Amino acid sequence: MKKIFLVEDEKLLVDLLTSYIMEAGYCIKSFHNGLDAKNSILEKPDLWVLDIMLPGMDGYALIKEIKSKTPDVPVIFMSARNAELDRVVGLEMGGDDYLPKPFLPRELVLRINRILSADKKQQEKTIVQIGPYIFYRERRIISGDQEDITLTVKEYELLDFLINNNEKAMSRTDILDNVWGVDYIGSERVVDDTLRRLRKKLPNLPLETIYGYGYILKLE
Repeated sequence: MKKIFLVEDEKLLVDLLTSYIMEAGYCIKSFHNGLDAKNSILEKPDLWVLDIMLPGMDGYALIKEIKSKTPDVPVIFMSARNAELDRVVGLEMGGDDYLPKPFLPRELVLRINRILSADKKQQEKTIVQIGPYIFYRERRIISGDQEDITLTVKEYELLDFLINNNEKAMSRTDILDNVWGVDYIGSERVVDDTLRRLRKKLPNLPLETIYGYGYILKLE
């Protein structure tokens, strides 16, 4: 179930929005001030909904923290202040959508649905689960156990090639030709050496060695 974090200091509005968001099939956690929300950023919800005027820490400072620590998590802004100025500033700071108060709760739910649906389609193309690791292909980052793992260019290209050929047994020659190029002059041992380094960095990588032939990556 997708998890929404709502940051709003008006209790009546929190109760109203919570009921609509839960009815739409989402799990929701609410915060009444910016500081409490800041301390929960690393819980990584699927989406934030936050007001700009908040006690403790305003929405602008909060989104700066959110985007610095979890840049891929979308944020919807709400505000009853200068709607046009807040919309521009909020979007410039990384907000994904903006709702001026007052608004219909159903409109917020529709915007949440739209963002998470688009985000899911994008993730299917660019974000890959590899065992316990998450591979952000476009950003060339692998996350695991609360930290990012840095790969060399060839380690990245080799892993990307194996992902594209998931569940297929790939020979060392196939890997060498596609990752290093058909004009590469050198031993196939470079494939084994690169995968050895990759396994050292990713000890739980679901990669199997096919004795005398090559390798197979199994994402599921």
